[in-house]
Amino acid sequence: MNIALTTQETLGLMKDSLAKNVTISTGLTAYDLQAPAKNLYPTITPLRNSIPRVGRLNPGNAAHWRSIFSTTGSGFDAMGWVPEGQRSASMSYSAISITLPYVTLGEEDTVTFEAEAAAQGFEDVNATATLRILQKTMRKEETALLGGNTSLALGKPGTPTLSASGTGGTLPAATYSVIVVALTFEGYRNSTLTGGVATVMTITGNDGNTYTLSGGSSLRSTNATQVVTAGQTLFATAPVVNGAVAYAWYLATAAGSETLQAITTINSAAFSAPLTTGQQPATAVTADNSSNPGLAFDGLLTDGFNPATSSYVQALPAGPAGTGTFLTPSGRGSILEIDNMLLQMWNSYRLSPTVIYVNAQEQKNITNKCLNPSSGPLLRYNVDASQSAPYELTASGVVRWYYNPFTGVEIPLVVHPDLPPGTILAYCERLPAWYQSNETPNVAEVLTRRDYYRVDWPVRTRRREFGVYTEEVLAIYASFGIGIITNIGNG
Repeated sequence: MNIALTTQETLGLMKDSLAKNVTISTGLTAYDLQAPAKNLYPTITPLRNSIPRVGRLNPGNAAHWRSIFSTTGSGFDAMGWVPEGQRSASMSYSAISITLPYVTLGEEDTVTFEAEAAAQGFEDVNATATLRILQKTMRKEETALLGGNTSLALGKPGTPTLSASGTGGTLPAATYSVIVVALTFEGYRNSTLTGGVATVMTITGNDGNTYTLSGGSSLRSTNATQVVTAGQTLFATAPVVNGAVAYAWYLATAAGSETLQAITTINSAAFSAPLTTGQQPATAVTADNSSNPGLAFDGLLTDGFNPATSSYVQALPAGPAGTGTFLTPSGRGSILEIDNMLLQMWNSYRLSPTVIYVNAQEQKNITNKCLNPSSGPLLRYNVDASQSAPYELTASGVVRWYYNPFTGVEIPLVVHPDLPPGTILAYCERLPAWYQSNETPNVAEVLTRRDYYRVDWPVRTRRREFGVYTEEVLAIYASFGIGIITNIGNG
């Protein structure tokens, strides 16, 4: 036997076999994995990006400053007349000392040794994990700057007012008991119908220690009852709670068994369908968990809502239960409630907001009310003379700027990703020139004791542990540069 011929014959048979039996489905293919991994999550932080960050040289445990809010002239404050050869009396001041402790924000992650080795040639998992921790810390910082709460307790909401009327509803006939719980900005962000209203959460850190965070909910109200006949809709309205941007509604046909049925961004709700089973019971809310004293700082919304500050706050009246009160078109291409806010801020403090933050819902409502047939003659359309098609228009335009008729300032209307529906935040980022001679150009600053830093913890197991932290406080020097309109119905 010729061994060479036998070998060639064997190889030929093998090639024929592979050609007939090996396909893509066999899995004998290369693996084309694009590097690095795709980060498909939004990192939108407009407040964090715009509020000045100021590192303190000798920060200590808290930030301190004194604010002079007014000067009162001697005699008649508005008269400066002095007789020849005589002297005026002394003017007086309104000065307040402010102390705000620095607090810490942060996030952590781990990378196992196996993951580190397996990722070689794909991406530096230690670096990319750190980037993601930093981005998540920035997102948490953004919500803190907007609605962190260390000082404003919501307390116990007033008892809801109930009524029943209408036809066509499918809510079974019965006597219904209703309880309401008010939610701060953080409470609204932390609560869902399926997950329930956020009360408290105990966190076990990677060091084994525990701490507790309040979720942003008030005490539950006293229950109210209402008889509903077949076909009727049950309407519920609660007194406005200062500092609340949303309300959670608990219902049942027996007092003491109420469960979560709705979360609204106005102080009313309507119920026309059968209740959902398996929801969070109202008995889960046992305390006022609206703030985190000592752990947090007050964000812009919380500082604005605080009655001790001088911010402009307007909560629209309840309006029809379940729909609320809508923004009011002025008929001249503006919104009455916003115009009133701008007028009050100018009359009281001689300033104008430099930005108005809204939810996407409110931008749509503002656009619908400003762009209507009655306002059409008052609108201006600018077109580039060099365009070849000067009458070419783009559909679905929106209001991006709001003109302040009292100061001549064009204010950008910005959709904030975290601002709840039904709430508008106007913010004066920089005080006008007639304020800045007193060394207070910014309404607010992030004072940092130690800005973003990474900590690589000692190796305890076969994994690397690291965290990203920042130590800071939001110093709001001029609360009168904040304006809030809330409890706005969707329409």
